[in-house]
Amino acid sequence: MAEGSKSPNASKPPAEDGFYGASMLARAARGSTWTALTFFISQAVRFAANLILARLLFPEAFGIMALVTMLLVALTLVSDMGISQSIMQSKRGDEPAFMDTAWTMQIIRGVVLWLAACGLALPVAAFYDQPDIAVMLPIAAVSLVFAALEPIRVETANRHLVLGRVTALDLLSIITGTVSMVLIAWVTHSVWSLVAGWVVTAAVRLALMWLFLPGPGNRIYWEKRAGSELLNFGIWIFLSSICGLLVLQGDRAILGKFLSIDGLGIYNIGMFLASFPLMLAMTVTSRILIPLYREHLKDEDLTARNRLFQLRYVLTGVMILGLFCLALMGPWIVQTLYDDRYLAAGGIIVALASVQMITVVSLTYDQAALATGDSRGFFLVSVTKALLTFGGFLIGVMIMGLLGAMIGLACAILLYYPFNAALARRHGAWDGRHDLIFLPLALLLGAIAVWVNLPDIKMLIPGSAGAFHLR
Repeated sequence: MAEGSKSPNASKPPAEDGFYGASMLARAARGSTWTALTFFISQAVRFAANLILARLLFPEAFGIMALVTMLLVALTLVSDMGISQSIMQSKRGDEPAFMDTAWTMQIIRGVVLWLAACGLALPVAAFYDQPDIAVMLPIAAVSLVFAALEPIRVETANRHLVLGRVTALDLLSIITGTVSMVLIAWVTHSVWSLVAGWVVTAAVRLALMWLFLPGPGNRIYWEKRAGSELLNFGIWIFLSSICGLLVLQGDRAILGKFLSIDGLGIYNIGMFLASFPLMLAMTVTSRILIPLYREHLKDEDLTARNRLFQLRYVLTGVMILGLFCLALMGPWIVQTLYDDRYLAAGGIIVALASVQMITVVSLTYDQAALATGDSRGFFLVSVTKALLTFGGFLIGVMIMGLLGAMIGLACAILLYYPFNAALARRHGAWDGRHDLIFLPLALLLGAIAVWVNLPDIKMLIPGSAGAFHLR
């Protein structure tokens, strides 16, 4: 280039600075924006579909699908070998042999999951006394095979925080599947529309990722060294995922036996609405924080570390504010948007959103362990969280129904905090000032939301007017 001529990119900020830069933090900012935007749009689509389906179907349909979903998620979690996390943190994460070995392992896992779903269908249907599950579960589990066939370049994009196209394609698949589900429900008025929507979403996402996501393809291949690294890292993720099953799906597994099927459907709607902010936080942190922690937790650049911690302040503040608003307005939202069959979901929103405010405070700490390859430490805090939350929920529901379950869950999360903080401190991610500010704030705002909506909270007590009835 001749001296004095200008590069076409001369007007752009330096690569390491600003939102449009090439640094890890700049890519994280863009990735967070893409992830959040996609999440908001996809949840808006799902929420609109939920409103339509609540009028086309019946509460029992949501209860049955809640059980099917719980089982699919359970199978996914108990077989998770940490392939995605391994690719994001490994030094070999960009090598073709490593990626092809990971893809081969992913396909084997998907096929095994489908076979397991077929084998469990009849026993689970008998356990919950819901015969439809015997046929619905194997068909819905086809989505797990589709997910296993997705190219590894999806994980490569996550590794390097190049998320724009991935999130756009993901959003398109969600919209397509949701529209299909609503149309089928409009024609059939059947719970099978929910199963169809699940499978269509997975199939469309598979096709879009192969056709429109740039990057190298994958082939069936096994390199012993790559396989050993994946399995050694993944064994602790596998054990942690079993614990995650109890944390994420334990409530529905328990309530499936304690509540009537329509009561479970109402709970599922309340849980769906209450979980919106926390799901956003988990989606952002799972995609963004492992690469950031990998680069900056041991970085001597204090400015970069401070920016990373500032990101946690913003994320925690936004999530707590969103959950507080949701807890205050939960009953009004249900009364405005749903018919009288679903009114009890308002109290569920208040209780769950209040509890989740506590969860948000230490939400990102466990990602620090994964970023440094400490999958064993991640497992130890995961099993602690699983035992506390599952036990608290179960004991609470046995003593005082759903209200007791919510109280037990809140106590469990508070008891879990010291273990999670200790893990974060070991990896240089703990921020005591952050927690000292936000933990009391979460408790205070949760108490205010419960006090304002006390009549709706009382509906969670067995025997009260409009309450959920235990079996």
